[in-house]
Amino acid sequence: MIDSPIKRRLSRQIQVGSVPIGGEAPIAVQSMTNTNTCDVTATVEQIEGLVDAGADLIRVSVPTMDAADAFGKIRGSVSVPLIADIHFDHKIALQVIKRGVDCLRINPGNIGREDRVRAVVSSCLDQGVPIRIGVNAGSLEKDLQKKYGEPTPDALVESAMRHIDILDRLNFQEFKVSLKASEIFMTVAAYRKIANQIEQPLHLGITEAGGLRSGTVKSAAGLGLLLMDGIGDTLRISLAADPLEEVKVGFDLLRSLRLRSHGINFIACPSCSRQTFDVIATMNQLEARLEDVKTPLNVAVIGCVVNGPGEAKEADIGFTGGNPESLALFIEGKPAARLPGTGFLDELESVIRQRAQIKEKERTALIAHSTDTQ
Repeated sequence: MIDSPIKRRLSRQIQVGSVPIGGEAPIAVQSMTNTNTCDVTATVEQIEGLVDAGADLIRVSVPTMDAADAFGKIRGSVSVPLIADIHFDHKIALQVIKRGVDCLRINPGNIGREDRVRAVVSSCLDQGVPIRIGVNAGSLEKDLQKKYGEPTPDALVESAMRHIDILDRLNFQEFKVSLKASEIFMTVAAYRKIANQIEQPLHLGITEAGGLRSGTVKSAAGLGLLLMDGIGDTLRISLAADPLEEVKVGFDLLRSLRLRSHGINFIACPSCSRQTFDVIATMNQLEARLEDVKTPLNVAVIGCVVNGPGEAKEADIGFTGGNPESLALFIEGKPAARLPGTGFLDELESVIRQRAQIKEKERTALIAHSTDTQ
């Protein structure tokens, strides 16, 4: 874990498959498939793409028994922990538990009689499956809608506590909680309130945040406030966009707050008339070409000599303008080479990949040494 000035709320740690959630574990990034779950091939393909992008956890909607049967086939085809999204029908929950689910997203208060709730919780206990209580401002209980008149932070928290009370009565503590709204201030207030009332992990999200641009901004604003408070153990960036973008934005957000290190952190100028190469085109190309690099690496791309050398000295790799015929390349803060003013992308990509490989070997050796000395 890289150093961050943020002091995280210490929550009870639970286990979702191979991924620890809460405690001192890294904040996990989650996304959700949008394929038809009964289309096993398409769903597995999308999951594999999300895993390649870095997703730690993936949620799959399971609305029917046919989807539950398909879920079993999906579970057997991928290695990433899967969360089954289930509403109302306890029989579907029991079926996916048999099929190897790693976590249930199901609200115990919505699945009917006490015996049904008890059956699901008992099966979760037997199989070591945690539960996510997921409260959403758009689906509050009718009596809470009447009591509060409209969704409010207090309404979200009261709804969550009802579900938590059910699990408490059944001596089930392996759960996490989310309280989502599309309105930033409501969401932030609800999470801040419940963070002081329970010890379980919190899953963050601004629900129905919007499209790629607007949803990214809204999610960064809302979740950034909570993360700065130290609140949050998992998160999903909910976008009306390709789920791959949710994972990318999630890691970008955590990386900007120094809460996760994942992939290349680009430091790039917005470009101006001082630039001696096309910074925007260069960045578009580099980001597209280097998406597969998961090793943490700082790369500075600056178009002129005003800020370029200073940024380059702080980065693993720095590429700066100045002489339009001969651009400066820095490695670990030291001048390393001059690249031509045009046609430099292939060579620059190669240098970045080589440096990433070196960093990965160093990181692997450090982890091995740490393990040996424990």
